[in-house]
Amino acid sequence: MFKPKAIYFEKEIMNYPLGKELMDKYKEVPKIEIENHNNIEEMRKKSNREFADMKRNLIIGVRKTHKFVENHKTSDYLVPYTSSGCIAACMYCYLVCNYNKCAYLRLFVNREAMLEKIIKTAEKSEKELTFEIGSNSDLILENTITNNLKWTIENFQKVKQGKLTFPTKFDMVDDILPLNHQGKVIIRMSVNPEEIINRVEFGTSRLKGRIEAINKLKEAGYSIGILIAPVILVENWKLLYQELIQRLAEELSEAVKKEAFFEIIFMTYSYIHTKINEEAFPNAISLYDKENMTGRGRGKYWYKNEIRGEAELFLREQMSHYFPHNKIEYIV
Repeated sequence: MFKPKAIYFEKEIMNYPLGKELMDKYKEVPKIEIENHNNIEEMRKKSNREFADMKRNLIIGVRKTHKFVENHKTSDYLVPYTSSGCIAACMYCYLVCNYNKCAYLRLFVNREAMLEKIIKTAEKSEKELTFEIGSNSDLILENTITNNLKWTIENFQKVKQGKLTFPTKFDMVDDILPLNHQGKVIIRMSVNPEEIINRVEFGTSRLKGRIEAINKLKEAGYSIGILIAPVILVENWKLLYQELIQRLAEELSEAVKKEAFFEIIFMTYSYIHTKINEEAFPNAISLYDKENMTGRGRGKYWYKNEIRGEAELFLREQMSHYFPHNKIEYIV
């Protein structure tokens, strides 16, 4: 159970039931009032070597941005929802966008307004829409602190049309298994080889737990997606990803293998990641591969086209062998 080192909070949160609940839940934790959850000067001044320690703090505020962004992968819209950031420390995390601005977990207490906008948009649409509510955080992890995911599923199941989806790297799913979700929730589990989870995805659930969670979620009637993401081309990557896909084929339930879809995403890295990781995790592996990566926009890197093309072909061959009947939604 996560117990924050300190809580930074906007005073407006006390106007919301969840805000009062969280402040009472952590009444013994030191608290610092802030003006804006998006600009905490004290955090910005900290050095990169304090990155992991900053993740022990919890920021509670009111979300002011409610703009939906069109998406054309596994949802129709990316939706700002009840949290941003995470207490885990994956070395490639795209949320680490501006040094110390996005390192920590931010919770937003105005959940009623956020869900109401989703419901109104869903019900006035001529077609069924899918809303990605987990692009900025991990809602399975957040649920262990706020119960927001449980609350969301219980309230969304009454809607006439529309679906919710989110990805996760965590296995703490028991709280949502008994819920009457009405088939309106698609849960997408992110997986990687055990070696990469251990060496790169610090603070997340082990592969065994993730696979077990997938099977339990499917048994509870949830729709399941599986992300092989991010694909990281370490020295022995072919062996690692072949073993991962084989293990999934052996340990996933028949119900999962019958209906699950896949997404495959290659790692994008950045100069900011490099600087933070060098100082925060000096003994960890380096994810920047000068020989096999090339620039992709300002300060960003991805695998060269020929390297990525070879890897995509290999992964498609493995998937065709072990999961011949499962759809790969996209490879990017």
